[in-house]
Amino acid sequence: MNDVAVPASSPARTVSGIDALHHALRDYAQRWPSEAAVVDLFGGLLDEAGEADPFTRDRLGGHFTASSWLVDRSGSRVLLTHHRKLDRWLQLGGHADGDRDLARVALREAEEESGLTGLSVEAAIFDLDRHWIPKRGDVPGHWHYDVRFVVRSNGNEDYVVSEESHDLAWREIAAIAGGSGADASMQRMAGKWLLRG
Repeated sequence: MNDVAVPASSPARTVSGIDALHHALRDYAQRWPSEAAVVDLFGGLLDEAGEADPFTRDRLGGHFTASSWLVDRSGSRVLLTHHRKLDRWLQLGGHADGDRDLARVALREAEEESGLTGLSVEAAIFDLDRHWIPKRGDVPGHWHYDVRFVVRSNGNEDYVVSEESHDLAWREIAAIAGGSGADASMQRMAGKWLLRG
């Protein structure tokens, strides 16, 4: 999902980023045919005309976010955040803020929220999840179209808790897949990871 290196204001950058995401969504639909309806929702957001840019927070009806399934070197644990605003254990991630390379966004968010360095991101989409974010302050409730990528820890795994989190913790993926109080989205990602063998 790498964009052509042209200025952000150039139409070629916008088209290449959207085309790349369309391609990645088609690839995801082939790997996970049971999720075709979800893929259609994400593709529909890309195709809407006359709305604000879906890669920015300005599109209050819903916009793209990216998150990371950040696994340790052994592949048996995932780094989760006790999210400060949502008060839940979740994967690391955040808003695209105009960046159409969502794999890059996932990697950036993983680095910023964990303090880890030397991370790498897989180009293929790992999971998709559309979820409702409740009204907060003057920001109305809206949909997050979250595109998730595998990010791998390749070095020191001693994280640093950022101000966005109450805490961080390495959790066993098998325990998440088995339930352990995790929400359906987390269980789905854990199951997908375990299927990879």
